[in-house]
Amino acid sequence: MDSEEELITGLRDVAEHLVRFLINRSLYLAVSESCTGGLIADALTRVSGASSCFWGSFVCYTASAKIQMLGVGENTLNTYGAVSKETAQEMAVRTLEKSGADAAVSVVGLAGPDGDGSPFPVGTVRVAAALTGTAKTTVVKEFHFSGSRNNVRIQAAREALIQITELLEKKS
Repeated sequence: MDSEEELITGLRDVAEHLVRFLINRSLYLAVSESCTGGLIADALTRVSGASSCFWGSFVCYTASAKIQMLGVGENTLNTYGAVSKETAQEMAVRTLEKSGADAAVSVVGLAGPDGDGSPFPVGTVRVAAALTGTAKTTVVKEFHFSGSRNNVRIQAAREALIQITELLEKKS
């Protein structure tokens, strides 16, 4: 496993690449974060020029925040859980709607060290990437990270940026 320093360097490299990509195409990105708690926004805003492409981030750590800030359905959360692909997807779509951005990425998961009583093990993360356009495109992927709580969070933030970058590159 990579050290925390190596993970942070990897996160910063991916953020730098994504910001340059977005700027070059005059696109805006919005983010909704749960288990990463603002780490994605931090990584993006460390890159000079991010204000030209980063709309902002919703940090929706609790179920009630997901409902109040983004309008995620209570039924979605009650039926599938906060760490579900359905919740991640709904967060990404609502982030697009609320922000008016061209692209959105959301991340939900269990960073640990304790679980939340759900059937999902610690280290489970789901990332949803969504694009606007004539037909909205949404991709949800599941990951299982290991390491300390912070290492899981860093890996989740990095993977979220990779997923939205890959989706954008595929569509351009």
